[in-house]
Amino acid sequence: MKPETLGFFEKVYEVARRIPYGRVTSYGAIAKYLGATKSARIVGYAMNNSEGKDVPAHRVVNRKGMLTGKHHFEGTNLMQQLLENEGIEVAENQIQNFDALFWDPSKEQ
Repeated sequence: MKPETLGFFEKVYEVARRIPYGRVTSYGAIAKYLGATKSARIVGYAMNNSEGKDVPAHRVVNRKGMLTGKHHFEGTNLMQQLLENEGIEVAENQIQNFDALFWDPSKEQ
């Protein structure tokens, strides 16, 4: 990976670490906050590579609240279990009450 990509990943991790317990955000919201609006997919790559970096990657979902990154977690339903442990309801791989639980890093510090 290019050094600038690794630097971007670290910025993504810094934002993800600020997601409050019991809240979720999207790949696109993180990309937008970092000034890279069209880089939601790169944010996803960063989340896929966050293991062992103390990053709550389970709190990052797609713009519709779907658990699109769940296959990068160990076990069948680990991402969902981690979310449910924080009181977040998930049904059919989608966050319930997504709008109320959504954390926008551009608006909430």
